[in-house]
Amino acid sequence: MANPIIVITGATSGLGQLVACEMANRGAHLILTARSKSRAEATENRIKERMPSAPINFFFGDLSLMKDVKRIGQEISEKFPKIDVLLNNAGLHAFEQRITSEGFAEMMAVNYFAPWLLTHSLRHSLQKAGSATIVNVASEASRRHGKFQIPADLLDTAPFTYRGSSELYGKTKLLNIMFTAELARQWGGTGISVHALNPGFNVTGLGRELWFASLLERLLNFFRIGDPRRGADSMIRLMTDSKYQGVTGGYYNVGSGDLIVPINPGGDKAMQRLLWNETSAILREKGFFES
Repeated sequence: MANPIIVITGATSGLGQLVACEMANRGAHLILTARSKSRAEATENRIKERMPSAPINFFFGDLSLMKDVKRIGQEISEKFPKIDVLLNNAGLHAFEQRITSEGFAEMMAVNYFAPWLLTHSLRHSLQKAGSATIVNVASEASRRHGKFQIPADLLDTAPFTYRGSSELYGKTKLLNIMFTAELARQWGGTGISVHALNPGFNVTGLGRELWFASLLERLLNFFRIGDPRRGADSMIRLMTDSKYQGVTGGYYNVGSGDLIVPINPGGDKAMQRLLWNETSAILREKGFFES
């Protein structure tokens, strides 16, 4: 792709910011979502230090709120009728239950509903690119997803413990894998390729709610454990390598780029379809989605 137009969520820190910097160096026009204007300015400054001429547009909103996600999607699609890449990278590992003003569990909203809704909001712009790519950031944490019940899991707002948070986080990532596979079927023939990625263990801000997060990050960096550049490089490969163009619906591993077989029920087509139908029904009932 020459000068691709790329949408990245969660680009003001961690893997998303690394990807944004590298793709700016490659001539991309960056469309970045952000909640904080100060962090957006810091990100823009970091990118401009390396590539002063890089075109960057920020769209502001809270990805835990579907009204914001829908608005952001509409604003982006109105300004950019053609989009080459969508990287659904934003993620949250919450260690206590927080319920949004719209009635969703915050972690489920950010990790699953937001990429689902944003992707649909940008469909027409992606389709107009002719050969667009969507990358959904999942995780091998999906293998520790606990009990699986659809649609109950999507609307579960019960309190959870620090330990219980890992199962819920893993569940949201399994949903991303299942969404990717069903999206590939639903959008077959549109020219849009869809991939899910396990970015591996990375020292990023994902665990920022831990009281010892900053100390842990310094220790891991000192011992060179969890280098986020590996995850960022894998995202970029899925976005740009011709090997992944024309194939769709796969779940790929960091580093090797090989396919991963997801844990059950991740590969179950009937469950993938059920998840799709229930998700669209929930978002439609709340007025955020029109099929």
